Amino acid sequence: MSIAIFGYRRPLPHTQPPYLHPSYLSSLKRAPSQSLIAIPPTLSEVSGPRFSQKDLANGENDLTRQHHGEPLGERIIVSGRVVDEDGKPIRGVLIEIWQANAAGRYAHSVDQHNAPLDPNFSGFGRAVSDDEGRYTFITVKPGAYPWANHYNAWRPAHIHFSLCGPAFATRLVTQMYFPGDPLLQSDPIFNSIADETARNKLVSTFDWTLTTPSYALGYRFDIVLRGREQTPMES
Repeated sequence: MSIAIFGYRRPLPHTQPPYLHPSYLSSLKRAPSQSLIAIPPTLSEVSGPRFSQKDLANGENDLTRQHHGEPLGERIIVSGRVVDEDGKPIRGVLIEIWQANAAGRYAHSVDQHNAPLDPNFSGFGRAVSDDEGRYTFITVKPGAYPWANHYNAWRPAHIHFSLCGPAFATRLVTQMYFPGDPLLQSDPIFNSIADETARNKLVSTFDWTLTTPSYALGYRFDIVLRGREQTPMES
């Protein structure tokens, strides 16, 4: 029996954020000034842990139930599928999220924004994709917050995603935004992706099928790991 072998399909030009984007000031400090050096991978880079639901404690994907009380803010459900370039589900992907609270502040000592902290919200959760590549988080909608990139700069509401596959070298990081956010058009991180179609892949979709009556609104965010339709990822 013959097996067809397909070559890896690289992302289309301008669909991934560059290392250097001048309007995003932090990129000026950390973008490489010379060509990157390719280092041959060893076994430790191409192999790693295999993740399953057994590796997580119960409720790690529910950020609203991690403390004695419920956090303040609009409760939401975020769900989607992790797929490859052919739309096939990828199971066993460890998905981590972190975010600001409903007031736009992270539970981190570096964040000194004068918005209130929420003692019932840490802003971090984990899930593992199932056989259909599906994941689900329950959380609260994060608030916008100011940042020092430029005059009167505000980051749109967003959730950070980290995805780890069956090797340490396969970690990918991206951000999810919300539909209709007026801050998107002026955000240099979001707009570092030149291709509009690719850029809009970072915007979740409101989904009635995920919305639970009298409980939470639902947003769908599918993630394509590689190929021409790859979800934009942070370099």
